[in-house]
Amino acid sequence: MGSAKNSNSAARKARIEEMRRAEQSRERRNRILTIAASVVVVSGLVVGGVVLVNSQSDDSTAADAKASGHFVTGSDGVKTWKGKLSQTHVTKTVKYPTEPPVGGDHNQVWMNCNGDVYTKALNNMNAVHSLEHGAVWVTYTGKASKADVAALAAKVKATPYTLMSPDEDQADPIMLTAWGHQRTVTSADDPNVAKFFEKFVQGEQTPEPGAACTGGLSK
Repeated sequence: MGSAKNSNSAARKARIEEMRRAEQSRERRNRILTIAASVVVVSGLVVGGVVLVNSQSDDSTAADAKASGHFVTGSDGVKTWKGKLSQTHVTKTVKYPTEPPVGGDHNQVWMNCNGDVYTKALNNMNAVHSLEHGAVWVTYTGKASKADVAALAAKVKATPYTLMSPDEDQADPIMLTAWGHQRTVTSADDPNVAKFFEKFVQGEQTPEPGAACTGGLSK
């Protein structure tokens, strides 16, 4: 059993490292394309106008998360969203049915989630985009102990495709969220923390596996 678990863990780490290398390659390619695009000023203005029109269109039609459904709690304590989670990029503020949200319409820019630890609450619409990329989002309230917050931050910093932030609007002191999935844990050393990370960091639930967790918002 132990060797099989270690093998699975090693395979997951190797897959994440491969995705990070692919992400770095995309970033280099994007920088080259950006430099080339800046030379063609007129074309850039035209494209910018099209993007602006599209953004305004999104803004006029986005009213809520379009995430009708409900949670079903499994025997392992993980709540799974049963219903459609839309993935439209919008500019208008989205009202999510859960806190923290587990998916739905979101901003076109994600929060950096390469082991990023934030000390201030995040815009849910940016964080949901990170979930779409396969990140696990650790959130906590002022009721969580300083020791637990520090230990969780250390785990997040050591784990690609994760992010962490305070959220005073959530029901419990410490919560873990992935796209379509969520659970409460009792402390940083709760074994369910490791289990949730193992299953959902770039897990099967990821709508866009391997998508970037850098190059987004950093605050």
